[in-house]
Amino acid sequence: MTTVGRRALLTAGAAGAAGAAMTLAGCTSDGDGDGPREPSAAERAAAAEAALRARSAGTSRDLLLRYDAVIEGHPALAARLAPLRASVAAHVKALGEGGTAPAPGPAASASPATPSSASPSPSRSLAPIPVPSDPATALRDLTTAVRATADAHTAALLTAPPEYARLLASVAASGAAHAYLLTEGGRG
Repeated sequence: MTTVGRRALLTAGAAGAAGAAMTLAGCTSDGDGDGPREPSAAERAAAAEAALRARSAGTSRDLLLRYDAVIEGHPALAARLAPLRASVAAHVKALGEGGTAPAPGPAASASPATPSSASPSPSRSLAPIPVPSDPATALRDLTTAVRATADAHTAALLTAPPEYARLLASVAASGAAHAYLLTEGGRG
């Protein structure tokens, strides 16, 4: 039996409330009876930023779930991956403006984490993430996911407002460092 955590419900509720608010904002009358008013430029910018934040946090949340799956599938890698996983958990929280991200959980203490320790993104199904049985292949797959996440955050810079763009750039640079640590930095 699968249960839904409080954070997952709060996240879903907040996303629904934001969507409802935008729908209502677009359908309110301007008072002269001419029909629905158009959202202001500030409202459109706020909606675009909220959508960007949701996508960026979801991308990092998916990566966090992948870290959890690799740690669960290869407990011997937990000590090596725990600091990187904790960093990704912090990214999820920062990118989503807090409150919807998991805190650095059991993996931060070098014990295996469970995928249920992170709230899944709306785009992600609850199906388990396949992890190769070979630890080296699992690390290569994880590294590929880390690079793809960093690339997605870099691409999002083009449409991000300045303050959020700085955060995205920092998270993308961190992802590049994680990819290095998972490959070249692990040799030695």
